[in-house]
Amino acid sequence: MIERDFVKQKKNEFQLKEFITATLKNVGHSYTELQRTPLGEKVIIHTSKPGLIVGRKGQNISKLTELLKTRFKLENPQVEISEVEHPEFVANIVGERIASAIERFGSNRFKGIMHKTMSDVLAAGARGVEIRLSGKLPGARAKSWRIYGGYLKKSGDAAITHVSKSCTVAKLKSGVIGIQVSILPPGITMPDTIKFIEQIKETEKKTEKAEEEKMPEKETAAEDKEKKEAADKKPRKKKTDRKEKNESG
Repeated sequence: MIERDFVKQKKNEFQLKEFITATLKNVGHSYTELQRTPLGEKVIIHTSKPGLIVGRKGQNISKLTELLKTRFKLENPQVEISEVEHPEFVANIVGERIASAIERFGSNRFKGIMHKTMSDVLAAGARGVEIRLSGKLPGARAKSWRIYGGYLKKSGDAAITHVSKSCTVAKLKSGVIGIQVSILPPGITMPDTIKFIEQIKETEKKTEKAEEEKMPEKETAAEDKEKKEAADKKPRKKKTDRKEKNESG
């Protein structure tokens, strides 16, 4: 059946992505894409630290391709790495940073780690951030701690499509701490945004003025030359007519 083959293919893709996220830790891994080409399968890994994934002379990539061949039975996998331009707006990378900081400095400094990451993300230009920790934060009983800043959508289509979300884990001796991060990146038009016609006209006028001010001097010089050439080409009145009139008078 075609449906079973389709479900099996999607299941293998999901397992492959989960395997890559499990193997690539503390390297700024964002997400993985799988493209099927006539030459073979192309695996695109988006990360903020491509040098750690590549390794010395491409050793890590060669190991990863061999694992993909043996475990997932891929004939000719081609692993490509693309660098993330703004890692502060990717929830997976931010959650990974928080987990590594908590594992390094301990759970006693979780408040400072949370506030520092939130300030860094907002300083980068994000519209809103929410960080939630749950687990044995210093104490015998498990509890949850939440901080937020800026503007963040919690429901609707914008919360599903535009908000970047992630769930990571920090493993400590006292137990496991869960980390949830939600980030609303900049440059997104919300469905409830309203623009007035007067504001649009004012912005258009400002842009026109700015463009006129930025006009280069070369264009103005070229226009002056064209005007002079047009003036020279105009026919001039002959002086002989005046002389003839004076003689006749």
